Amino acid sequence: MSATEKPAGGRRAEAGRRTGRTGGARRTATRTGQYAALLAYLLFLAFPFLWLLSTAFKPPRELGSLHPTWIPKAPTLENFRLAFEQQPLLAAAGNSLLAAAVSALVAIVLATPMAYVLARYRSRLSRAATGWVVVSQAFPLVLVIIPLFLILKGLHLVDSRTGLIVVYVVWSLPFALWMLTGYVRAVPPELEEAAAVDGAGRVRTLVSVTAPLLAPGIAATALFAFITAWNEFFFALVLLKSPEKQTLPVVLTHFIGTEGVADLGPLAASALLATFPSLLLFAVIQRRITGGMLAGAVKS
Repeated sequence: MSATEKPAGGRRAEAGRRTGRTGGARRTATRTGQYAALLAYLLFLAFPFLWLLSTAFKPPRELGSLHPTWIPKAPTLENFRLAFEQQPLLAAAGNSLLAAAVSALVAIVLATPMAYVLARYRSRLSRAATGWVVVSQAFPLVLVIIPLFLILKGLHLVDSRTGLIVVYVVWSLPFALWMLTGYVRAVPPELEEAAAVDGAGRVRTLVSVTAPLLAPGIAATALFAFITAWNEFFFALVLLKSPEKQTLPVVLTHFIGTEGVADLGPLAASALLATFPSLLLFAVIQRRITGGMLAGAVKS
């Protein structure tokens, strides 16, 4: 063997180091690309909110400028004052809060025992019910609004907050049931069997053993039901006619004139205020939201 030749083991080691360096460079490039794509996606999502925030504080002269800017040159709160003067935003926000809170609470109360039954009693009926829950989410709103309106009219619930809450409960119940079913399946059945050995019935087991373990899922599901009802527009527009009963998304459309010209400053200010409850709730329990999505999507 000459002095310049390397043993076979040394060549393999050097080749392994080269492969390791190449693989490490590829992983770094892949990770960098993923972070860049994630950053671009976050900027894409944040653009409407940032533009809304900027528009809400711009005076009329800047709103009509041919060269818009991100940062207002002369920030003002006049748009917020005009918004409250022109439309009953507080009353509309109260209507939205009532409908969203009550519908979310009722949906959770109904979905929790239903999800327990679907998760623990496997049968053709439960599988068919789960499939129907998934399929029902694909129905477009336009498809159901006419029969829904006729049903509510027969029950004298048109132009009624109660009727709107009933619609929100029915509309959010399939999603709540789907999410909570995944959470129930994640709870070990051995815990319930131990409670049954101690003499606890099904209802006692659900309330005392299973429900506390479902707290993260219940919180995440309730938040989604609340946000869905808070932002809902189409049902409220069709079912509510009295101005004092209209919800916040419907009142926001009143800033658009009959010719389609929007009062942009007050509209942006009102929309910004309507966005804050959703952002605040998401910020408070964002970890539970992520856990609820994963449990509902994977474990079910």
